[in-house]
Amino acid sequence: MNAGARPPTLADRARVAMPGGVNSPVRSFRSVGGEPIFAARAEGPWLITEDGRRLLDFCLSFGPLILGHAPAEVVRAVSDAAARGASFAVTTATEIEMAEALRQAIPAAEKVRLVSSGTEACMSALRVARGATGRNLVLKFSGCYHGHADGLLVRAGSGVAGLAEATSAGVPPACAAQTVVARFNSAEQVERIVERHGGDLAAILLEPAPANVGLLLPDPAFLRRLRELADACGSLLIWDEVITAFRLRYGSAGPALGVSDVRPDLLCLGKIIGGGLPMGAVAGRAELMDLLAPLGPVYQAGTLSGNPVSVAAGLATLRALRERFSYDELNARTARFAADIEARAGAAGVPAVVPVLGSMFSVFFMDRPPRAFEDIPASHATRFRPLFHALLSAGVYLPPSPYEVAFLSAAHGDDLLERSLPAWSAAFEAAARVKVEAPP
Repeated sequence: MNAGARPPTLADRARVAMPGGVNSPVRSFRSVGGEPIFAARAEGPWLITEDGRRLLDFCLSFGPLILGHAPAEVVRAVSDAAARGASFAVTTATEIEMAEALRQAIPAAEKVRLVSSGTEACMSALRVARGATGRNLVLKFSGCYHGHADGLLVRAGSGVAGLAEATSAGVPPACAAQTVVARFNSAEQVERIVERHGGDLAAILLEPAPANVGLLLPDPAFLRRLRELADACGSLLIWDEVITAFRLRYGSAGPALGVSDVRPDLLCLGKIIGGGLPMGAVAGRAELMDLLAPLGPVYQAGTLSGNPVSVAAGLATLRALRERFSYDELNARTARFAADIEARAGAAGVPAVVPVLGSMFSVFFMDRPPRAFEDIPASHATRFRPLFHALLSAGVYLPPSPYEVAFLSAAHGDDLLERSLPAWSAAFEAAARVKVEAPP
């Protein structure tokens, strides 16, 4: 380094050492502009950055931290587990306890295979579906994101929702050709696809409440119709509940979505079941799960699957949720807060709606909640950027993308939420000043 030159910043060092300076694209702030933040530590509802900012965190690591950052019981469980050994590649009693806890909480989870991420869970579930049916084609929905496996980055949400073709380079056309896409909440489109391709469909795959394109609220009749159509054509119904399981209620989201009578064949789990550490799971009907090696011909393996430290964090989280947590209280608090935010948008004269589901909410710059990815106008992202940065300047951290949901945790008390409302007012005023073109 030349004499007098400034030392490299964390951003400088990150961009030299890592592609785009990050290990996951949304963290780069490309969707919102500006320089990304660098976390130093976190506690409760607060994220503390390397430059000393204390941010009220509504991102919460994109969903798993329903108890808030670093809850004491999870920290204790992780510390105790790490002291016993970080990895064994041998089955442990705690893995069995986790599988039993998931089976008890989710009736559709007759057997469970632990993996290391939501992406791996979805990839493995599709392999089971193809192995079970002998078919290759998968039906997914625009805006639903199921990880970055080949063939699923087709009109996905989250970090890829802004890509020109809503897909990814490096995915062979032959892989993408094994995926067909329908509009979420459109049973009619699914019916037409099943009529044309039903004999080739291995699976109908969806987030029952999409939360990677902002928050889309499902029509219960749509979710029921998908079960009927899957049965009619002999495909499997797979619910990706990486975000929603244990977020809306203890267990699967189905009853919270008004479809306790709908039972998927397979579920993909993650986020909360890892308590903030890397973990996912595939679960479902026993005869399907028994197709997995070593019993069956569908191969899946992982050295860190069922990692004892991750399992300890997940079990501590599930235990807290089961024994001393009030979903009703957190969900009601979230609904009140979402209504307050929407009222602040109205006072600022900017069209915005804030759909809410359980302890998730999302801000859309439009006059009614979207039912599908295609309903979201391009102007939404334009207005979201000043909203995001105005809030960040005021010490409030939203997910750094127009196409992500925000979360509340048990640590977000009413007083903190109320104290954030002036920042929301100022942020909506900043968004209102942005000129957007009217749709043609």
